Amino acid sequence: MGLTANWSYPTAIKFGAGRISELGAQCKAAGIRRPLLVTDRGLAGLPITARALDLLDAAGLGRALFSDVDPNPTEANMHAGLAAYRAGGHDGVVAFGGGSALDLGKMIALMVDQPVSVWDLEDIGDWWTRANPATIAPIVAVPTTAGTGSEVGRAGVLTDSATHRKKIIFHPKLMPAVTICDPELTVGMPAFITAGTGMDALAHCLEAYCSPFYHPMSQGIALEGMRLVLENLPRAYATPDDLEARANMMSAAAMGAVAFQKGLGAIHSLSHPVGAVYNTHHGTTNAVVMPMVLAFNRPAIEDRIARAAAYLDIAGGFDGFAERIMALRSELKIPPSLAAMGVEAARLDELTEMALLDPSCGGNPIEMTKENTRALFDDCM
Repeated sequence: MGLTANWSYPTAIKFGAGRISELGAQCKAAGIRRPLLVTDRGLAGLPITARALDLLDAAGLGRALFSDVDPNPTEANMHAGLAAYRAGGHDGVVAFGGGSALDLGKMIALMVDQPVSVWDLEDIGDWWTRANPATIAPIVAVPTTAGTGSEVGRAGVLTDSATHRKKIIFHPKLMPAVTICDPELTVGMPAFITAGTGMDALAHCLEAYCSPFYHPMSQGIALEGMRLVLENLPRAYATPDDLEARANMMSAAAMGAVAFQKGLGAIHSLSHPVGAVYNTHHGTTNAVVMPMVLAFNRPAIEDRIARAAAYLDIAGGFDGFAERIMALRSELKIPPSLAAMGVEAARLDELTEMALLDPSCGGNPIEMTKENTRALFDDCM
């Protein structure tokens, strides 16, 4: 049985090798006639992007590209994208790439003609109701990495360039109308991106699984997502053209994003400010702090992790699971500490304040305080 399927969970997903060929048809199905393809600078010149533009062109949809996207996208990137969207008379977005391009594409679609600032739509309470839903452009999402899962999410992350704070912008209509998950698109990823994005998917599943909130559906998805990452990420890293491993990692990435509606935790609340201040790769930063956060949360999650370890065929309960994470980090050549990523001890107080403001910290199994969060940053150094 081939790894090809059509899913509607939580949106229409066209999954399988070679399915990028359906891009033109899926844009038309979403009601898009003049798409703007949004990607990042690194992908803009690559053959997979040229192929996507060729497919749009062949379908009579033009070949418009916007790629002024930073690794941690800002509102300046968004305004540049909006200018390109309006100048080209576009009526929808193809968000093409990793989490940065997917998130920025979604922000452009959201803000085409809104009466409020993007910061007024932060994921706080019912702030999303401030938006005019009628003007949100349709989105077709095409992930080229297996990590963030933004292709199946109703939010995007945008960095406020004035405060260096990452903010989650939410609206139900940010869910892409169609997502094309083609594992062939991920084959050309550099090894460090395969590693970092894969560890991001693992962090989403792990934090969702450990979150104290009640959501049994997310719990089950998170557990199986962890299994897929642990079994397939080393394969995808060691043998980049292993399409079965690539397909399973794409599934795990989408599963992580579905699962984390149950909550995230300290891994993300530490990683977000570090990424915003130091422009580090998000998934790699998650991987760096993951073992220290596991140890930090141990009193609250030890039994739960032991149950997961049994399902994942890892001997030794919590300790065995923690050792497996350390071994995986080593295998993927993840930096050993935040200091190795360039984080300065002099800024840890500032990063602690930012971590406590991050919405992810509310889902951590142990309450995060100024004292224990600062100590956790010390451990990560």
